[in-house]
Amino acid sequence: MSAFETLKQQFIAPAAEFSPIPFWFWNDELTRDELLRQLHDFHSKGVDGFVIHPRMGLSPKIPYLSDAYMDLVEAVVAEAASLGMSVILYDEGMYPSGSACGLVVKHNPDYASRGLLLQEIPCGDGQGIVRLPIKLALEETLVSVQAVKKRSESEIEEIHPITLDPEQNVISFTPPDEGEWSILIFIDTPSEGTIRGVHEGQDDGEPDAPLAADLLNPDAVQTFISLTHERYYARLNRYFGTTIFAMFTDEPDLLGRSHKKGLKPWTRDFMNDLHAQGIQEKDLTALWFETGDRTERIRSIYENVVRDRMTRTYYKPLSDWCEAHGIGLTGHPAASDDIGLLEHFHIPGQDVVWRYIAPENDKGITGVHSTMGKCSSDAARHRGRRRNLNESFGVCGSEGGWTLTADNMKWYLDWLFVRGVNLISPHAFYYSIRGERRDERPPDVGPNNIWWSEYNRISSYIKRMSWLMTDSKNGAEVAVLAGASYLPWRIVRPLYERQIEFNYLEESLLNNMCRFTDGTIEIADYRYKAIVIEDGNRLEPSSWQQLERFAKQGGYIVELCEDGHAFTPNIGQMRIGIVEEISELLVSQLGSEVAIEPALSTIRISRVTKNDIHFYVVVNEGETPYEGVIRTRYGGLTEVWNPWTGVNERVNGERAADGQFAAVRVERRECLIITVDPQGSFNGSLGSGWTSTMEVQAITDLSTSWHVIDGPWTGERSELTSWTGWPGMEHFSGTVTYVKEFELDEYDALATKYTLDLGEAHELVRLEVNDQEIGTQMWKPYVFELEKVLKPGVNQLRVSVTNSLANSYDGKSLPSGLIGPVRLIALGEHN
Repeated sequence: MSAFETLKQQFIAPAAEFSPIPFWFWNDELTRDELLRQLHDFHSKGVDGFVIHPRMGLSPKIPYLSDAYMDLVEAVVAEAASLGMSVILYDEGMYPSGSACGLVVKHNPDYASRGLLLQEIPCGDGQGIVRLPIKLALEETLVSVQAVKKRSESEIEEIHPITLDPEQNVISFTPPDEGEWSILIFIDTPSEGTIRGVHEGQDDGEPDAPLAADLLNPDAVQTFISLTHERYYARLNRYFGTTIFAMFTDEPDLLGRSHKKGLKPWTRDFMNDLHAQGIQEKDLTALWFETGDRTERIRSIYENVVRDRMTRTYYKPLSDWCEAHGIGLTGHPAASDDIGLLEHFHIPGQDVVWRYIAPENDKGITGVHSTMGKCSSDAARHRGRRRNLNESFGVCGSEGGWTLTADNMKWYLDWLFVRGVNLISPHAFYYSIRGERRDERPPDVGPNNIWWSEYNRISSYIKRMSWLMTDSKNGAEVAVLAGASYLPWRIVRPLYERQIEFNYLEESLLNNMCRFTDGTIEIADYRYKAIVIEDGNRLEPSSWQQLERFAKQGGYIVELCEDGHAFTPNIGQMRIGIVEEISELLVSQLGSEVAIEPALSTIRISRVTKNDIHFYVVVNEGETPYEGVIRTRYGGLTEVWNPWTGVNERVNGERAADGQFAAVRVERRECLIITVDPQGSFNGSLGSGWTSTMEVQAITDLSTSWHVIDGPWTGERSELTSWTGWPGMEHFSGTVTYVKEFELDEYDALATKYTLDLGEAHELVRLEVNDQEIGTQMWKPYVFELEKVLKPGVNQLRVSVTNSLANSYDGKSLPSGLIGPVRLIALGEHN
C-alpha cells in the first residue's frame, strides 16, 4: 500500500489517541457503578479518554483526595485501562490550580498567597514635619516607605525614600517645598485570595472558599506537589505513562480570586529578585503611578521578573515532576497570549471560554483572545512538542446558559484545527445536572445535551482532524514576532484574510534557539523567509541585532507602526507599511503558497505536510458558502477528503506553471481537505469533481400542510413557524415530529437527482423518506440528498426536530422546530 493510501486509511479510521478528552465533572454523590456506566457510555460514542475533574457539587462525604475519593479514581482509571482509554489527571480541587483545595495553606499558613499593598497618606500642603506610626498585622512586612510630590492624581513629580525609625516604628518626613505631597507605604501582605472549591460553601465569596497558595514560594509549590501529585502517584503509579498520560494545571492565579483590591503579585523577599534586575525601592511607585520616561520600562521589568519567578517556582517543578514520572504537563495559563509560560508544558494548552472568540463580530480574528489557537500550537511547533490542547466550549453559549449550539461547536472546532490545535478537551461532560449543578458553568457539551445520540460523528471528526494536525508540519514561511505575553493580532488579520500562513515566533526563541542560514530563520523543523513586526519599540536591542543579521543574509522584514511612518533602523530589507499593505508586501516578495478566486476574507487555509503528502485544510469561518477555484503551489494526485463524513473523491482541476488549480465548494460550517500526493499523477478532469455538472430542473415548494404527529402539541400546520408561538410551547425543549405527503409531477422524469432543502430549522434534524432513514443534520444548510428513495406518486417526509435545552433550562424562547421554507429540488444533467 502506498504512503498516500496508508494515510487515507488512517484518516478514515484514526487511532483512539486522537479522541476528544473531555473534562468529566465529578460534581455529586458519586458511586462506582454510575461512574463506570458513564465511562462505558463515553466509550460507546467514540470518546476514548477524559480528564477527571473534581467540581463544585462533589459530596462532602467524599472529601477531595481522601481515601474514598481515591478509591473511585482508581476504579475509573482501572476500567479505562481495560478499554484502552486515556486519562488526564487534574491537579486541583476545582480551580485555579496550586492550592490543593486549600490543603497547602492548612499545612502551613505562611504559604498563603501574598501581594504588594500600597497605602497612600496625603501630607497636605506646607504643613511642616509629618510623623506617622506604622502599624502592621502579624503576617505583614514593610517593604518600602516613600514621600512623593504629585503633579496630578496619577502622576508623580518627585520621589524621596524615607527611613523608618526602628525604635519608635514611626515615619518622620518634612516636605522640602510646597506642593501636594503624600506618603506611600508598600506592604507585603496576605492577599486573602481564594480558589473555587468542590464542596458546598466553597465557591467564590463563600465562607469556606479555600485559600490560595503562594505560587511564587518554592516551598509552597513543593507542598502542593507532595499533597496532590504524589498522592495520585502512590495510588496509580502502575498506570502512569500508559493509561495516564498527563497532569492538567489550570490557569494558576498568583493573588487568588476575590483578593484584596489593588494588590500586585508578591512574595516574601521578592525585592531581591527586582534588585537583581536593576529595580530599586523607589521604582515601586511606577507600578501604580506615572513617574516619567522609565515608567513603562519599570513595569515591564517587574512583569518579566514575576513571570520568570513563576516559571521557576511553579511551572518548571511541575514539569520536572511529570517528566520524572513518565507523563506530560498540560493545561494552560490564565491569559490567552501567555505563550512564554508554556515553555515547560509537554502539551501546551489554551482555553476557549466565555465566548471571547465567536462567529460573530469578527471575534475570530480580532482582539487578544483571537491569538489563543496559535498560542498553544506555535508554542508546540517551536519547542518540538507533538500535541497541543484546547479546553473548549466553556460558557460559550450565544446568550449564556445552555444556548451553545452544535453549529457553534463546529465553528469553534474548525477555528482551532486550522490554527494547528490537535487535542480537544471539551468543557464539559457533567456527571450530574441535578439542582444548581446544571447551571454551574453550563452547558454540558456531552451526554446531557441534545446531540449525544449523534456524538460518534463529533468524536470521529475530532479524531480525524487531530490526527491530521499531529506529526505534521504547517507550511508557514512568515513568522510574526511575539513577546512572552504579547501576541500581535492587528497585523495578522490581513494574513488570515489573504490565506497567508504564519506562525508566532517568540522573541526569546529568536535570540536563543534560531539559526540564520541563507536569508532564512530556522527553528525546529521550520524555515521562515520573512519576519513581521507589529511594534518594534517592544523589542530588545539584542533582537534588532539578530534581525540585522537576518536581513543582511537576504531575509525580508516588515514592520508596522501606529501611523505607518515611524522611524526604524535601516537594516537592508526593512519595509514599513500600514496594516492593509502587509499582505501585499509579503505576496510580492514571497509569492503565494495558496490562493483562491474569487477572494473571500472568511476562508482560512493551512497547508500541513505529513509523510511528504500535502494537505490543504480549507475552513469556511463565514456565513455564506464559498464556490470557486483554489490554486496550490504543489501538484500531483489530488483528492478532496471530507473529515466530517470520512468520504474522499477526486477533484476537477488543471495543471499550471506554478502549481495546480482545483474547483471547490465549501459550505458554511464546513472544513474540507485538499490532499496532494506529489508522487502521484495529476488526475486532471477525472471523476465527477467537486463542482456539479447538474442543473436545476424544477423546485417544488413543500412549506405548507404539514402534520405534527408527536410532541406536546399535535395537529395540522397550514404554515411552518417556530413552535414557541404554539399554545403552551413557549419554553418547551424536546423533539417534535412533522409529516408531509406529496406527489411527484410528470416533469420530475427529467430529474436524475433530488435534494431536499428544509430551510431554517432549530436545531437537530432527523429525516426519513418513505420509511427510510436519510440522515441527521445539526446546523444549516439543512440539505439532504435523496438517492433512490423517492418514487412516482405519493411520497412521505418525516422530519423530527430537537431544539435547544435553553428554552427549558434558561427560560428562553429561542426559535425552535421546522421553519422552512421547504423545497424539493430536482436536478438533471446540464444540456
